[in-house]
Amino acid sequence: MVHTYEVFVDIKEFESLTSNSFHQGTTRYEINAESKQLADSMAFDKARSEHPKGTEYDIRVTRLLK
Repeated sequence: MVHTYEVFVDIKEFESLTSNSFHQGTTRYEINAESKQLADSMAFDKARSEHPKGTEYDIRVTRLLK
């Protein structure tokens, strides 16, 4: 059975490979998945595709919406 999960992903992006300056933000997703673990990996894939320069991704599945 597919459920809708609310997932937050904290993303850290460094400005360049030699810089210590970075941008940090949080993105919210609603992911349709069969399990919490699958929602976690789907959110990671989506965050990586939207933020390819990201170096750290902290994923939190916070609640079941449907």
